[in-house]
Amino acid sequence: MKRFEEILKANPNGVFATQDGMAVRTRVFQFLFIEGNRVYFCTSNEKAVYKQLQANPQVSFCVHPANFSPVLSVNGRAIFTENLALKTRALDENPMIKGIYGGPDNPIFKLFYIEPEEVTTFSFTEGEKTVKF
Repeated sequence: MKRFEEILKANPNGVFATQDGMAVRTRVFQFLFIEGNRVYFCTSNEKAVYKQLQANPQVSFCVHPANFSPVLSVNGRAIFTENLALKTRALDENPMIKGIYGGPDNPIFKLFYIEPEEVTTFSFTEGEKTVKF
């Protein structure tokens, strides 16, 4: 994942897709950080996306720069963690999120990561490339 981190850091906002029964749901999400091969995000346990991830953890997150090159998609399973050090890091590195949730022990603050199964990039010059994990 380290080789994809630069793309994610430069383009932290993307489209996050989940399954909601038989329907696909998308929403804008913000990438937080990478630790190992894990791509971290957060949400509230009061949101529909949290319930969707509990029911079906298969997800996709897609980002792109303004010129659409390269487009990057991370596909895999969403896994929640209560690791206080990682939750603290997420809040310390994102003051806006800290303003919403306060501290890492807030019961509605949920940190999760995508355990990637594959990462796909696309550029107009190099075409599509997929890395399996």
